Amino acid sequence: MSMKFDGRVAIVTGAGGGLGREHALALAKRGAKVVVNDLGGARDGSGSSATAAEAVVAEIEAMGGEAIANAASVTDYAAVEAMVQAAMDKWGRVDILVNNAGVLRDKTFAKMELEDFRFVVDVHLMGAVNCTKAVWEIMRQQNYGRIVMTTSSSGLYGNFGQANYGAAKMALVGLMQTLSIEGQKNDIRVNCLAPTAHTRMTEDLGAALPLEHLGPELVSPGVLYLVSENAPTRCILGAGAGGFERAYVTLTQGIRAVGEDAPEQIEAQFAAISDRDGEIVPDMGAAQGMIELGKLQKALG
Repeated sequence: MSMKFDGRVAIVTGAGGGLGREHALALAKRGAKVVVNDLGGARDGSGSSATAAEAVVAEIEAMGGEAIANAASVTDYAAVEAMVQAAMDKWGRVDILVNNAGVLRDKTFAKMELEDFRFVVDVHLMGAVNCTKAVWEIMRQQNYGRIVMTTSSSGLYGNFGQANYGAAKMALVGLMQTLSIEGQKNDIRVNCLAPTAHTRMTEDLGAALPLEHLGPELVSPGVLYLVSENAPTRCILGAGAGGFERAYVTLTQGIRAVGEDAPEQIEAQFAAISDRDGEIVPDMGAAQGMIELGKLQKALG
C-alpha cells in the first residue's frame, strides 16, 4: 500500500457508523490519527450519544491505531472549535477533514415543513461550513490541507422527496468550487464525494437495491484518494459498488440574443443553446462572463 497517512491527523464527521465509520477505519489502517466525530442521534437528527463514536475509536485502537471520540453537533460552531482544539492539543495539527455528517427528513416539497428544510440545510451545509472554518486557518498556516465535502446524486441531479437534502448537497459543490480556488496557494485541496452505499440513511430503499454489493467500504477508497498527498482539487467524485466516476459542471457555447424579440430567439434556438459541442468546464465563474463578452465582441466586429 503506497498511499500512507503516517503523521497525518484526520477529522471525520458522522463517523459513528455507515460511510463515516468506514472512512475513519480506512484512514486509521493507513496510519492516520483520527478524530471520530458523531453526535449519535437518529437518522432525522434527533437525540445524541457518544457511544457510536467511542465504539469506532475502540476498533481503531484494537488494530493499533490512534483515535479520539467526539460527540459535537456540527451545527454548533463552539463545539466544533472545541473538537478541533482537542485534536490540536493531542496531535498538534489537522491535515484532513471529511465532512460526512448528515440527516434526512424526506417529504415532498408540498408537504415539507420549512423547519425540516432549514434543519437539513443546517446540518449538511452549515455543518460543513462550521467544520471547514474551524480548520481553515490551521491548514493555511501548515500550507497543507485536504477537505472532502459529501455531496449526493440527489443534489447533482435531483431526487423525488428530497428538496431540502438536494439543495444542501448541491450547495456543498458551490462551497467546494470556491474554497478550492482560495486554498490553492496554501496547498489546501478541496473535493466532493457523491457516494452510493447501503447505510441507515438509505435503508428505506433497500428492496430496490442490490445491498450485498453496496457496502460503504467500497466507497472509502475514493475518500482516501481525495485526501491523499497527490489528491486532485475541485473534483466531484462519484463512488459506489466499486465504481468510480467524475461529475462536472459544464458550460455550453450557446448563442447571443438581443432586441425586443430576444425571448423568442431563445425559444427558437434553445437546441443550439443546449448543444454540448464545444462545452467547457470553467476554471472559475468569470468564464461564463468571458464567453458572453466574446459573443458581444464578435457582434460588434
